[in-house]
Amino acid sequence: MSGGLSCASIHRQTSAGLISGVSVPFEVRLLRLIFLYILQQDKMPQTPPFPTMYGSNGYNKNLYKAKEEDYEGLYYHDNNLVSGSLEALIEHLVPTVSYYPDRTYIFTFLLSSRLFIHPYELMSKVCHLCVDQQRLTDPQARVRKIAPKILQLLTEWTETFPYDFRDERMMKSLKELTHRLSTGDELYRKAVQQMTQTLIRKLTTLSQYEEALAKINSSVTDRLTVLKTKPQSIQRDILTICSDPFTLAQQLTHIELVSGTSSRCFSDHKKASNLEAYVEWFNRLSYLVATEICMPVKKKHRARVIEFFIDVARECFNIGNFNSLMAIITGMNMSPVSRLKKTWSKVKTAKFDILEHQMDPSSNFYNYRTALRGATQRSITAHSSREKIVIPFFSLLIKDIYFLNEGCASRLPNGQVNFEKFWELAKQVMEFMTWKKVECPFDRDRKILQYLLTAPVFSEDALYLASYESEGPENNMEKDRWKSLRCVCDLILQGC
Repeated sequence: MSGGLSCASIHRQTSAGLISGVSVPFEVRLLRLIFLYILQQDKMPQTPPFPTMYGSNGYNKNLYKAKEEDYEGLYYHDNNLVSGSLEALIEHLVPTVSYYPDRTYIFTFLLSSRLFIHPYELMSKVCHLCVDQQRLTDPQARVRKIAPKILQLLTEWTETFPYDFRDERMMKSLKELTHRLSTGDELYRKAVQQMTQTLIRKLTTLSQYEEALAKINSSVTDRLTVLKTKPQSIQRDILTICSDPFTLAQQLTHIELVSGTSSRCFSDHKKASNLEAYVEWFNRLSYLVATEICMPVKKKHRARVIEFFIDVARECFNIGNFNSLMAIITGMNMSPVSRLKKTWSKVKTAKFDILEHQMDPSSNFYNYRTALRGATQRSITAHSSREKIVIPFFSLLIKDIYFLNEGCASRLPNGQVNFEKFWELAKQVMEFMTWKKVECPFDRDRKILQYLLTAPVFSEDALYLASYESEGPENNMEKDRWKSLRCVCDLILQGC
């Protein structure tokens, strides 16, 4: 069971480095902000499927055919944009009478630009450039050519990065520019109104999700306290809610494919990032697994729960849900669980050993990456929604992005923006977005989902206490810890 522990270490390191925002470079904190916006999206508007957007080198040169001499300050290699000044890249984002930026460029630049400039500052510059373009043309040309292109750019921005528009300065610039576009033309007025309503609807929905899940968080308490003070209220366990491993794996997949459930965010901060949400969900599932194993009094029941979760993990692997698979393995490898030697002696571990081998962190998770490539290929050639499902081990994905960001300079020695880096960054993020927007084909079971999302779980100390009470301490250190935990628990209960 050593593989899972190392995997958990990977998860903890990633969480600490990218979630806390403490002692990390400014650029890395900005990279974190990228996911604040990207992971909120259900779809990428009017964008070609991922395989057609990016080639093996990070972008598709057949979709992007600009010539070096056409754009001052931009530099190309083999007809592909590789670098440029920030100002030139911003100008390249803005449509003209005869030009509309390629959608792969729009996505890549909007994604990466926040490493250099705040979205509201970018929006202000875009607005000024758009106004300048309007002034260069007569009124009829503006209505006929410029206005629809600018409106299309704004639509792609609002649909792909709606969280940018929670900033009042962004909304102010958007309103000013769209007012100019729609003045005197009923057709564009309706289009602007539709775009604005769609944006407001999406922001409202995101806020409702956050508020609802903040309430869920505030209601989730330590299961040990509930168990000691109100034992009749916690008679249920996972096996009474769902005894079929495949069904539970399906419901876990619903939660992972966040657009399918109300589990978008497990944070009570209005502007909390779904990066935190993914990590908190992983932690919750790991602790739920450990809680369900440590809670039963009888050894036979504990062994049965372990075997059940092994089967759930195997079904997650078959589905392509690697994140839930890793969370389950992590929970089963927590020290309070792994120390239950008498319980584990009753478990047939052959299937678990295979799963741990698949997720073995050695050689940079070679086995997992091989399985992920297989699932990705299956998704590309899928004939059914179920075959399209790919849910990567999220913390490792973030770590890959982190090292891509750290390993490649964002600016070249001449001060130009290294756009080759951002093609690759966009490729990885777009791949994740493509996986994320797959519609979950499984029927939802509200009772199971509610349990997975809201059932109280043990804290780490409570897990150790339950573990020691199930199988007594084996050495002096464990005995001392057990005594200390029992004293703390008694003090807590006296205050209830």
